[in-house]
Amino acid sequence: MRRGIKITLGAISLVAVVMIGYSVYLYSHVKSAADQMYEPREPIKQVSILDQRGGGDFPVDMENEEPFNALILGVDERSNDRGRSDTMIVLSVNPAKKSALMFNIPRDTRTNIVGHGTEDKINHAYAFGGVNMSVQTVEQLLNVPIHYYMKVNMEGFAQVIDMVGGVDVNNPFAFDYEGYRFEQGNIHLDGEAALGFSRMRYDDPKGDLGRNDRQREIIKQVLKNTVQVSNVLQLETLLDEVSAHVRTDVTFDEMKQMFSNYRSVLDHIESVEIKGTGKKIDGVYYYIVEQSERDRIHQMIEEHSK
Repeated sequence: MRRGIKITLGAISLVAVVMIGYSVYLYSHVKSAADQMYEPREPIKQVSILDQRGGGDFPVDMENEEPFNALILGVDERSNDRGRSDTMIVLSVNPAKKSALMFNIPRDTRTNIVGHGTEDKINHAYAFGGVNMSVQTVEQLLNVPIHYYMKVNMEGFAQVIDMVGGVDVNNPFAFDYEGYRFEQGNIHLDGEAALGFSRMRYDDPKGDLGRNDRQREIIKQVLKNTVQVSNVLQLETLLDEVSAHVRTDVTFDEMKQMFSNYRSVLDHIESVEIKGTGKKIDGVYYYIVEQSERDRIHQMIEEHSK
């Protein structure tokens, strides 16, 4: 009897040691992936036009679940070419309200490019000055602080979508694009199809705004699917893939707090459209967002953050 008890206790101890060892391995694996993704912004050399938290100079108190704003940049980088940020999405997160606001900034939006001294399309800010110039330009456009950024290489993003099981979207109308047929209604998309679905704009009645709608839908579904990943092996593989295609100024410790304290907000994401009008200036097409519309978006973010 005692021998049986000893064997049982020995087996339990062995399992415990293995579990602890694997937990340490997984922790170090996650930290390694987070460290690879971490890419802080350059220090801002000018006084922020925003409040004391402007420009991400002051960290968000995630332990006390403070609200924050993040800029998601979708870029198509190639060798020796920084590329442009064809996707610019602002995410305003408030865990106290268990909700988030998400909206695209149309890439043709005409605005002052902070640090470049020109008025141009907002997606050119990334080509001129990378992440830092993009963040500061968005902050000035909407007069709100951007606390964090996430830069995603869209080509690699297709593999991430596949790893979370694809995405389910509601397509308002049928269309063909890049060899894919997208039927009207609820459809399931793998990674490559999802990228095609999010890129089409010329056959959309809403043009670039329709494209923005589809981009937001894809991002929402990916965020929801990602936080639902529970299989350890799938999580490891996902982290390896994400770390190769994502850069952010969110630290490893902040990621842990986000995952534990903020994940519930992803069940309640409201999409917001920035309103404007198309206009040609010197033969170049721009999307003009009036100051009243900028003020409306600013007010929405301010109210949501309270």
